Amino acid sequence: MNSIIQEVTQRIIERSQHSRKAYLDKIEKARLQGPHRGTLSCGNLAHGFAACGAEDKADLRSMTKSNIAIISSYNDMLSAHQPYHDYPEILKKAIQQVGSVAQFAGGVPAMCDGVTQGNAGMDLSLMSRDVIAMSTAVALSHNMFDGTLMLGICDKIVPGLLIGGLSFGHLPTIFVPAGPMPSGIPNKEKARVRQMYAEGKVGREELLEAESQSYHSAGTCTFYGTANSNQLVVETMGLHLPGSSFVNPGTPLREALTDAAARQVTRITDLGEDYRPIGHIVDAKAIVNGLVALLATGGSTNHTMHLVAVAKAAGYTINWDDFSDISDAVPLLTRIYPNGSADINHFTAAGGMALLFRELLNAGLLHNDVKTICGDGLERYTQEPMLENGELVWRDGPKESFDKEVVASVEKPFKPDGGLSVLTGNLGRAVMKTSALREPHCKMKAPAVVFEDQFELAAAFKAGDLNKDCVVVVRFQGPSAIGMPELHSLTPPLGVLQDKGFKVALVTDGRMSGASGKVPAAIHLTPEALKGGLIAKVQNGDIIELDTQTGHMTLHVDEAELSKREAKVTDVASHQIGMGREMFAGMRSTLTGAEQGACSLFVGQDD
Repeated sequence: MNSIIQEVTQRIIERSQHSRKAYLDKIEKARLQGPHRGTLSCGNLAHGFAACGAEDKADLRSMTKSNIAIISSYNDMLSAHQPYHDYPEILKKAIQQVGSVAQFAGGVPAMCDGVTQGNAGMDLSLMSRDVIAMSTAVALSHNMFDGTLMLGICDKIVPGLLIGGLSFGHLPTIFVPAGPMPSGIPNKEKARVRQMYAEGKVGREELLEAESQSYHSAGTCTFYGTANSNQLVVETMGLHLPGSSFVNPGTPLREALTDAAARQVTRITDLGEDYRPIGHIVDAKAIVNGLVALLATGGSTNHTMHLVAVAKAAGYTINWDDFSDISDAVPLLTRIYPNGSADINHFTAAGGMALLFRELLNAGLLHNDVKTICGDGLERYTQEPMLENGELVWRDGPKESFDKEVVASVEKPFKPDGGLSVLTGNLGRAVMKTSALREPHCKMKAPAVVFEDQFELAAAFKAGDLNKDCVVVVRFQGPSAIGMPELHSLTPPLGVLQDKGFKVALVTDGRMSGASGKVPAAIHLTPEALKGGLIAKVQNGDIIELDTQTGHMTLHVDEAELSKREAKVTDVASHQIGMGREMFAGMRSTLTGAEQGACSLFVGQDD
């Protein structure tokens, strides 16, 4: 086992020993108190199965057959979740065939950053994760269930379902993916058209056509953003069936895996002899495994917040130093857009999850002494599913990559590290995804150009005011200010400047998400401007230095000058009213900083 991975795991265990014990005590108490439908009054129980058919009512009255909760993020606008339309009936039928019962326990909201990008709705995006977690808890609070099937794919949805599921950690829980859409136009071509549009070289019609050819059918978007990072992390943590993350929707294999997930959850309930609750599966080693896989593949920077919140839900405290140290120990093994030109389907064809597991396990980079939904250890995950004579089987996956431009080996990686740097200095702390940069590291020192709003940048770009070496500062984008919207719309204009030969970088207390690309971006800066962060005192022309080799981020203004400056105060009220944003004022006021997960769910809970 890699010594750094061991050290990080051990310090997480040690710093979290009290909170983890309290968590385990809580879920054991919940296990003893329920789910026992026999403890419900006759009226309670009658309400719980009133709408069931006669056979299901009889089964639930008997108290000997498991009842599985289905929680879904289905809507038919979001391409990744549209396939879930038919899943509840499919899952119920499969569970009924093995003598158990399933009920649709509740739905959770699912919004798409791709639709809300650059619009008011994006200000609700990050906060929707906590709403999803609470909605999951409400759905499970009826205490009618012996296990759970979670139906979710995208950005905030899977972390929210995972946090909510961990609050009912005594229940066995399986995540059921729906898979990515087939490949559309190459991601490199999509990026080229976006930059041409930013330069005014093509019009809206050409841009829309390119986007429509990229996002063209039901299924997850095929680039390696937060949605596909979610799937990879959840499988690595042992909460998916092996190899089920990236099978396309509507295929016979996808349907067989969905049936198999339904049957499997009935085998691991407390009514049987192989009880595997989610609170026991998601331990420190599983969390570290998720971090390793994320960093080895150049996954979404959103998980520098999401996995912090998920760990907290399981009784663990992790921080960005843990991410950084693991990144230093883990080589970069994949090139998937925006870290390369391939998409998630190409990754699967090149060897996919089975090969990734094999490489990481053989190198001692994954803990193998873990529990999963289908057994102990991760060897099962080096196998891949297939249909033989109509039956679902797992066979050994590939032992080497079919495309070494997409999936590399530990011996010959794309980079010696995982491509995530933590920057620290007088400005605070931030993270930078370096796996997609043109150079291995970012070392830059340039004057600041300061914006109080992401939309101001577009006007400055069009006016030519950014045609120079500069560090673009976009502030008052943090969790408490406006809900920390994704700022992906900044990438095309900054990419144009970079292509013109200018050295440019971004510093922001906002998000850039899994779509962070070739522009160096120190993101998730904490403390944020609204909470007294020094970023609020930065002025145009101030020299900012970023160095991912040393981990330093420095505002080169002397202390005497800074002490004279008043922190900039910006009216963010326009971002807090309309499109439902006014209803989230209470949540915004309780969101923690980015390194603490930008979370409202654990206020007042000590580590």
